[in-house]
Amino acid sequence: MAPPRSLILHRLTPYFAARIRQNQRLLSSSFFYSSSSSAAEEASSSSPSPSVDLDSVHMTDTCVQRMKQLQASEAEGKVLRLSVETGGCSGFQYVFDLDDQSHPDDRVFEKEGVKLVVDNISYDFVKGATVDYVEELIRSAFQVTTNPSAVGGCSCKSSFMVK
Repeated sequence: MAPPRSLILHRLTPYFAARIRQNQRLLSSSFFYSSSSSAAEEASSSSPSPSVDLDSVHMTDTCVQRMKQLQASEAEGKVLRLSVETGGCSGFQYVFDLDDQSHPDDRVFEKEGVKLVVDNISYDFVKGATVDYVEELIRSAFQVTTNPSAVGGCSCKSSFMVK
């Protein structure tokens, strides 16, 4: 008889594999493409400033300043990469990395010489979003502060639900 640990792993493996396949389908489905575009239309109708570009990912001045500090001290030539992964409290989570290269399918957003890079799949989840650098008592981090494609999220502001 197999030990209980391997029996549990054997029984749970198909469940996890099915969840991974389901999340991959969700990330690449046209449902999210159409819902993110309708979210952009909805946000544009309620947005008070018509000059805001809903197809861009925006960086606040604080975000730009922090990236310039990082580039001057240790991360010269690095760009800020924003990606979306399945997981977190609300279904999807934001992931920030300092990267030294961009890929052919990346979208590059620039402000005052600072570059924010978003891969094509993640772009549909963060189109029209604003990235900020926030210093709090318990942490300081890059965060997505507004996202027209999100309906809710966790209080930690690193996970969200899609409209």
